[in-house]
Amino acid sequence: MKLFYSPGACSLGIHILLEETGAPYELALVNLREGQQFSPGFRDVNPKGKVPALVLAEGQVLTEFPAIAFWLAMSFPQARLIAAGDLRAQARALELMDYVVATVHMRGFTLARLPQKFADTPEAQARVRQAGLGVVNEGLANLAASLGDRDWFVDDFSIADAAAFYVLNWAVGELRDIPENLVAFHRRMLARPAVARALRQEGLAA
Repeated sequence: MKLFYSPGACSLGIHILLEETGAPYELALVNLREGQQFSPGFRDVNPKGKVPALVLAEGQVLTEFPAIAFWLAMSFPQARLIAAGDLRAQARALELMDYVVATVHMRGFTLARLPQKFADTPEAQARVRQAGLGVVNEGLANLAASLGDRDWFVDDFSIADAAAFYVLNWAVGELRDIPENLVAFHRRMLARPAVARALRQEGLAA
């Protein structure tokens, strides 16, 4: 397998899951700051021009975080990335993962970090950024309520936790007021060997 990634992007969650599986894979760097996601070479892999993209062993390409995460969980059951035979827990993992990707990331952090994509003037960009931060803060509150006093979002560690980690990794670096149980969750994730390896490989280790 080959993972097309950018350091610290949402692809970090997939990188972590690959490490959790123990399966062999290689990394292919896509420099988002330099616009490599729009290069003809990468567009041949993923015409949508974004990471993550996972090239499977037989050459097929999977894109979109939830699809790749679910495929990894079902393809490597020994890694226990999703509850086996528990439809409720599987649905909860997918539910949380979709909320992280579609709302906290796309409607929150995207607007907060890249307001220039959505508005031309500084005043309008400031409003877009504030709207994005509002979604992020509401999203973190919802994630904190979902986690409660548990270690993981759905019973044991799962694909949901890898999704939550990548947005929390952004939040820890950019925001001041983060719910305490999410800060503790972030620390638990950092203590996982697979997470440490992925961060080190992406040049993000402390």
